[in-house]
Amino acid sequence: MSNPAPAPAPVAEAEHQPAEAIAVDPAFIASTREDNDSSSAYSEAAPTSTASLSSSILHFRELHGRTYQNFTDSEYWQPNDERHNDSLDLNHHMFLLLNNNKLFHAPLENPQSVLDVGTGTGIWAVDFADQFPSARVIGTDLSPIQPEWAPPNCKFELDDAELEWTFRDNEFDFVFIRYMVGSIGDWPRLYKQAYRCLKPGGWIEHSEFRAETACDDGSVPENTIYDWWTKKLLIAASERIGKTFTPTKDNKHVAALREAGFTGALHTKDYKVPLGSWPVERKWKEIGEFNQASLEQGLEGFGLLLGTQVMGFSLEEMQVAFAKMRQAFRNPKWHVYYPWYVLSTPDALATLD
Repeated sequence: MSNPAPAPAPVAEAEHQPAEAIAVDPAFIASTREDNDSSSAYSEAAPTSTASLSSSILHFRELHGRTYQNFTDSEYWQPNDERHNDSLDLNHHMFLLLNNNKLFHAPLENPQSVLDVGTGTGIWAVDFADQFPSARVIGTDLSPIQPEWAPPNCKFELDDAELEWTFRDNEFDFVFIRYMVGSIGDWPRLYKQAYRCLKPGGWIEHSEFRAETACDDGSVPENTIYDWWTKKLLIAASERIGKTFTPTKDNKHVAALREAGFTGALHTKDYKVPLGSWPVERKWKEIGEFNQASLEQGLEGFGLLLGTQVMGFSLEEMQVAFAKMRQAFRNPKWHVYYPWYVLSTPDALATLD
């Protein structure tokens, strides 16, 4: 039986864990060097989704030596080549460090059917399937870049999450969404599709960073390359393609979940994810190192198509921007972090008996 259509209902109390403060390593400060270049500013009737693999889909589009997905008419700005996929796997490891080696926050009990939306390289889905061998795990993505070998309880499907989902009503115990900034044009619609496909009492979890750097100690001056990258590239491009890079800003994701029908208690956890080795505590220093490694590996992939095809910058201008961003990543005087938010909530029927 399908979930009833979302209707006004009591909203359960939220459980919120604020972000932990991160102390700067004094030894790291003592070892800093002047880097004038780093402080320079840079100048200014819907089709269905699931499809079987065909040879044409493997003929990836190419741009400036990078490859991009070729699934129907779906548009996506991140490349799908090995160089970029390595950055996604580094990000997955950073995520595990951030979450004390846990794959999720939701209080799941014996999940039997799980959906990983936008699975990327499939590493989360494979890990989940290994941890829960009795569960059926499906990972969906626009690109067939997942491993040929996977646990027998894990499979991958080509799927555009923005199209109409072909999954049955009440099919999943858990829907997992992570690292989808700049990928979704209508978050309320995506959540509504997840709501329809969740079993009564099932959980959804959305884990996401916000593409705006932050700093708590005033070590980063104004008008740096970070400002250009965020405002002139990512946010400006997102306005043109209609897919936000800040879906969690001002709790927009919470409002979208409520609109979709999720009225259960919100379990939220905020993080400050450092960029670089500046934290004093070993855990946060290691997270910062993996964050930097992931971003440096994926930097060109994050900006190349958006910069040249959406914003109209030349390849040469973007190469200068990439160089300045790498200088900024390596500037030991700048104690930068990215806000990261994890939100999980049950289907409304779990709490409204």
